[in-house]
Amino acid sequence: MNGLRAAGDLVARLEMTRGMKLAEAKSHVAGKLGTSVAELADPLVIHEVRGELRLGRVFEAETTYPHDPSPQEAKRNIAALLELHIGGAGR
Repeated sequence: MNGLRAAGDLVARLEMTRGMKLAEAKSHVAGKLGTSVAELADPLVIHEVRGELRLGRVFEAETTYPHDPSPQEAKRNIAALLELHIGGAGR
């Protein structure tokens, strides 16, 4: 997730694993996150959504949130949300 500011990592994962076209992947991710497709590109909206759904947040500063998931937990949560197998996520 490092270096990604919005939901691009989630969209890319669907494009690669399910062979979805970009528009289809964006629509699917937006539906799963409960946002609009336009909000996927808004880093402030997605930062909050990722925190609420425990998908891990991308930090621009050294500040962390005490109740955020570990990277492994975030990976498992992403796999469960998008109904994907992600290697190393453990199910």
